[in-house]
Amino acid sequence: MKEKIKNLFTTKRLCRAGVIAALYVALTYAFGAIAYSGFIEIRPAEALTVLPLFFPEAVPALWIGCMLANLASPFIIYDVPIGGAATLIAALLTYAVGRVFKNHALRMGVGGIFPVIVNAVLIPVIIVFLCPGGSEGFATVQVAYFAYFASLCATQALWVYGLGIPLYVAVANMQKRGMSVMLNDPPKSTANNE
Repeated sequence: MKEKIKNLFTTKRLCRAGVIAALYVALTYAFGAIAYSGFIEIRPAEALTVLPLFFPEAVPALWIGCMLANLASPFIIYDVPIGGAATLIAALLTYAVGRVFKNHALRMGVGGIFPVIVNAVLIPVIIVFLCPGGSEGFATVQVAYFAYFASLCATQALWVYGLGIPLYVAVANMQKRGMSVMLNDPPKSTANNE
């Protein structure tokens, strides 16, 4: 057990987690206010949500990166904890898919569903129910919620699948070629220690 925990916190994994979190923040801040618009979110950083399929450290990295990115949100008081929770839940589910499925198309197809659906379900709660004026222009609050839900499904799918698939293929190819930065540290053999 102690060896497993030690393998989780290698320098390579910590550095990779830091890079993932920083990329999420930078890619979100680069698009300014349109990354937080709600109805049509321009947030290409969501492509990074495929990384838990490869790396367990991507789960906390995405969670932290999302919370830091949401510090610039106009809905900051809700977007940091709820948006962060949505990302954490989606990342954990995506990681579980990566552990269960080995077929690349299946991993990507099923693993990408969670960042799309979890965000589409939770983010409209912030916009429509918690923020004043979120349902203005809609006939009812329910219509507003489902309009935001549909819009977020579409935009999330665009980023998760449109940019996430090429990212997934690139990481898989780098791992296949044996690029050490994309490989997890091999377990140390205990045979020599006995």
